[in-house]
Amino acid sequence: MSDSDEPTIAKNSVLTKYKTGAEIVNRVLDKLITSCVDGGSVQGICREGEKLLLDELKKVYRKEKDLSKGIAFPVCVSINNCINHFSPPKSEADVALKTGDLVKLDLGVHIDGFISVVAHSLVVGASKDQKITGRAAEVMLAAHYAAEAAVKLLKPGTENSAITSAVTKVAEAYKCNPIEGMLSFQLQQNRIDGDKMIQQLPVGSVRKDVERATIEEHEVYAIDVVISTGKGQGKEMDTRVSIYKKTDEVYNLKLKCSREFFRKVSKELGHMPFNLRVFDDEKKARMGVMECVTHKLVTPYPVLWEKQGELVAQFKYTVLVLPDGPHRITGSPLDVSICETDIKLEDNLAVLSLVSGEEKKAEAPAPATAPAPATAQT
Repeated sequence: MSDSDEPTIAKNSVLTKYKTGAEIVNRVLDKLITSCVDGGSVQGICREGEKLLLDELKKVYRKEKDLSKGIAFPVCVSINNCINHFSPPKSEADVALKTGDLVKLDLGVHIDGFISVVAHSLVVGASKDQKITGRAAEVMLAAHYAAEAAVKLLKPGTENSAITSAVTKVAEAYKCNPIEGMLSFQLQQNRIDGDKMIQQLPVGSVRKDVERATIEEHEVYAIDVVISTGKGQGKEMDTRVSIYKKTDEVYNLKLKCSREFFRKVSKELGHMPFNLRVFDDEKKARMGVMECVTHKLVTPYPVLWEKQGELVAQFKYTVLVLPDGPHRITGSPLDVSICETDIKLEDNLAVLSLVSGEEKKAEAPAPATAPAPATAQT
């Protein structure tokens, strides 16, 4: 399909599918937020979220039997210094949430290949009476306001580098750093990692791979902002990968378990990221995925970690680029009043203008009052 033939949100039916998917992920996200309590099971939250997503998808487009619907990104619950992709299946050890944990929820669905994704950060137990303070408050606000700035810049004519710069400036205002190499992708039909990319912090090979691009009308993006209190350098540890995505590579697999694994992926999961928990026999799936990874038939989504003791916050929004500007269709609001910090954006007018989308100027001093003219005496 040529670029000119690609279905876009200029077509009402496509726009409706994006918005319907967005309504589903927003409802499920709000439900999962309430499940993030002291003692909450990470595995339980992931399973609950994916069941809710599938149940909601069954309620829409019932008459269109050939229309594909499904999970576009498995539910992830990444805690504190865990950056992303933490979604342990039943065969792995579970983790219990604790009061004070900084939790990142990440999930998505697709309808006819049109993808709606979302990510949200919260602190377990935080409220108006139990506020978020210290570095947790700063990284939460940094990620929130950096994502706000990115969304406001996502309009026709903006270059991707301008969004990269804005995210970095907001993070620096809170003495935080964007995670190196993280990308926000254009969303296209059946492609969660579309043609155009916006990098958070250009480093190494990622700097070379990301081409200069201009935002255009009727495009859709997953604005994904991930900020750290540390240096922003993610590393793989000993956590096993559980999320994978099919590629377009071709290879004749040798092992029977590999062929069975790849057959299910190709037939039922397509090119959307999936978790090994979708397989009835996770142990067998682990065996089958190994040969597929070796020959690049599927690509892994590794679990990345910041340095122990650091905190990472994330906000991800699906944003439509419409003629009248960017329209965010996914996300749950953050109550910034529960985040207490001495850092105020009002003290940094350049950064405040990025977040507000309006140019802020320092107030000019009031002009000195001219002395009244002397009155002639007679």
